[in-house]
Amino acid sequence: MNEKWSHVLQKIDDFRWRIPQSYKSCMRTEGIIFATEKMLSDLDESMEQVANVACLPGIVGPSMAMPDIHWGYGFPIGGVAAMNYSDGVVSPGGVGYDINCGVRLLRSDLTLKDVKGKIGDLIDQLYLNVPSGVGGEGNIRVDEAELKQVMKKGAKWMIEHGFGWPEDLEVSEEHGALAIADPTTISSEAIKRGRPQLGTLGAGNHFLEVQTVDYIYDEKTAAAFGITEVGQITVMIHTGSRGFGHQVCDDNLRVMQKAMQKYNIPVPDRQLACAPVTSEEGQRYLGAMACAANFAWANRQAIAHWVRESFEKVMGAGAHKLGLRQVYDVAHNMAKIEEHPVDGKLTKLCVHRKGATRAFGPGNVHVPEMYREFGQPVIVPGDMGRYSFLLAGTERAMKQTWGSTCHGAGRVMSRHEAIKKMRGRDVQEELAQRGILVRAKGRDTLSEEASYAYKDVADVVATCEGAGISRLVAKMRPLGVAKG
Repeated sequence: MNEKWSHVLQKIDDFRWRIPQSYKSCMRTEGIIFATEKMLSDLDESMEQVANVACLPGIVGPSMAMPDIHWGYGFPIGGVAAMNYSDGVVSPGGVGYDINCGVRLLRSDLTLKDVKGKIGDLIDQLYLNVPSGVGGEGNIRVDEAELKQVMKKGAKWMIEHGFGWPEDLEVSEEHGALAIADPTTISSEAIKRGRPQLGTLGAGNHFLEVQTVDYIYDEKTAAAFGITEVGQITVMIHTGSRGFGHQVCDDNLRVMQKAMQKYNIPVPDRQLACAPVTSEEGQRYLGAMACAANFAWANRQAIAHWVRESFEKVMGAGAHKLGLRQVYDVAHNMAKIEEHPVDGKLTKLCVHRKGATRAFGPGNVHVPEMYREFGQPVIVPGDMGRYSFLLAGTERAMKQTWGSTCHGAGRVMSRHEAIKKMRGRDVQEELAQRGILVRAKGRDTLSEEASYAYKDVADVVATCEGAGISRLVAKMRPLGVAKG
């Protein structure tokens, strides 16, 4: 941490730091960063973004950043901010380009003993069955009218067309679709980009991972989530709305730039382009964002179906018999209309979570009934060389962070830097020596996603548990990874 920030930041406790409202004249509230002192050294530029977000009209409570915080477009990745629905703003920078980038976790009745000698076959089959790569095209062909139905129905559209099980919807955030989706807000360019990419994994940090349960922290909660023993096999799916969501963001950023002039909204960073939530532009963005979110849920639904088919082929048994049940599907990049108590009164808010995960606590009606006693499952992927975590939402998160927590490890190095550092080394071979099999389209894809490019996710989730905004349930380690 540089000298400037050492004078600005105020320590609240071992896991929280305050940027005082006095730091910038435009700040309407304080900033709160969830981090340990050790983590602060990597955060200089992204802390400035936390302060910038605190300048947005209608912000309620602090501008927050989760411990996986790093530099993003406008908002930091890991940023959380709630705006009053009646007089606040919505900002595409508070959602990001990959709308509803998220994670789905499948559990199984298989153990390490059952898959011994078959991990390579499983990863090969997943790589064969699930289209991936930059601009990769999928196996699902839809016309414009069908794509608009996907935009409205999300994961349900896939299930209606034979991709997955109806019970998957019960354990998906928002049952796999936002009702406010409005296909009339979607450009022809977004439709053109989206049609061939439905049912594709993509590239970058997106992945399919066959894992084993390495440690169980809370046996009762884990069992409720379907995690019953160390050595159990799980599968994690991480992808989003692909080029469709990217285009939706791009289209609306241009609209928002003009809207700021129209509504006379000053911001300290033009990347925080926004419009009043209730304005025509704000409502149009929310309708379009929901279309992209539903595309992403449909996308993960199709991929989950192919994961089950891959296991059936390699293991020689049906997916139901293998117990390949969905634990949960959670979104990362979203602006959600939610009601939360503000000064003792239930208030309608627009909650931005960018690189942050919803973590609703026990008893909340939005948590599936089968999990309600324990809190919402929270799925936190790490890097492909270490481990991932299953957490649960808490009541303290509801009070402190609008029911939000971390979403992953968080980068400490740009993709370009990571590729440069890895030159002359073979990531695939290094992972193989540690018992992790990887299939990917290119060497650079693996280099930019190597472990050293990320924070240790164990530190990230420990910070969230220390702050009380989520609690540890189980740890999984990778056996095999398929990437674009």
